[in-house]
Amino acid sequence: MSTVDKKAGGADPAPASAAPLLEVADLHVEFRTRDGVAKVLNGVSYHIQAGETLAVLGESGSGKSVTAQTVMGILDSPPAFVTGGSVRFRGEELLTASPERRRAVRGDNVAMIFQDALSALNPVFTVGFQIEEQLRVRRGVSRAEARKRAVELLDLVKIPNAKRRVREYPHEFSGGMRQRAMIAMSLALDPDVLIADEPTTALDVTVQAQIMDLLAEIQRDRHMGLVLITHDLGVVAEVADRIVVMYAGRIVEQADVRTLFREPGHPYTRALMESLPRLDLKGSTLTTIKGLPPNLLRIPSGCPFHPRCPMAAERCRTDLPAPVRLGPERTSACHFAEELISRG
Repeated sequence: MSTVDKKAGGADPAPASAAPLLEVADLHVEFRTRDGVAKVLNGVSYHIQAGETLAVLGESGSGKSVTAQTVMGILDSPPAFVTGGSVRFRGEELLTASPERRRAVRGDNVAMIFQDALSALNPVFTVGFQIEEQLRVRRGVSRAEARKRAVELLDLVKIPNAKRRVREYPHEFSGGMRQRAMIAMSLALDPDVLIADEPTTALDVTVQAQIMDLLAEIQRDRHMGLVLITHDLGVVAEVADRIVVMYAGRIVEQADVRTLFREPGHPYTRALMESLPRLDLKGSTLTTIKGLPPNLLRIPSGCPFHPRCPMAAERCRTDLPAPVRLGPERTSACHFAEELISRG
């Protein structure tokens, strides 16, 4: 579990009735390595309400998974250190909570689906045992009741022949079935918030669609908050309510899904959208984003995206843009956000 430095404070929690289900505020995380200090998160803030689906987008290394791991309290320290900010569940501060309280929240209130199900599942225990264990430990149910519930959960995530498959090992499941089993495990304790970290990684397109449909169905039925972490705009177009776009450990844009797809307010978001394959452009060359994401040990001055940005001006190289409010719950951290939107 990560360590909160003494300087990482936070205001007193707001009343639970007025607070979002989950709120991340001005979160800063750094990795202290032999090569230097990597500023992995630099003031990340977002929130989610019950029944809402929030998509967190960005290239690999943008800080999406580190934010989720910080929320869950599973970062390794060292090298990871939380140096500022707040993570609150129903208004309760988690970063300064006791290890016992963090464990109680983890799983019961906030659960996470990891992107590599084969690595996340223990190969020497059956899938059923791994689902049942948390029910026996956290809920104190009998072995027989835990087995019954495990079968019900595998049925819920549409694994055929659940009574038989519950006795099988992870290597006996296909990639899509392992991901469904991970979803079943994350739902075992009826969490209020489910964080899905790249849940369709390494799956074929048909299975990806099935997994996304399954998550959307479960989210609606249980009225959970769903945080969907991905690098693929196409995956979230049909399921997300709001989108957060991250780059180099910062949030560069937030908007509801329809607004963001209709008129992106940041050059990075626009570049991501333009890189999507389109049927009406069959045979043409795919658009790419030039260059690479920055080394977090040496983040460029000014706007971190400026070395790759087609709109970059001199001020972009020297001045870090503050988020500009473009509408209700819509912001863009770009000096030219309003100009970009007016261009259409």
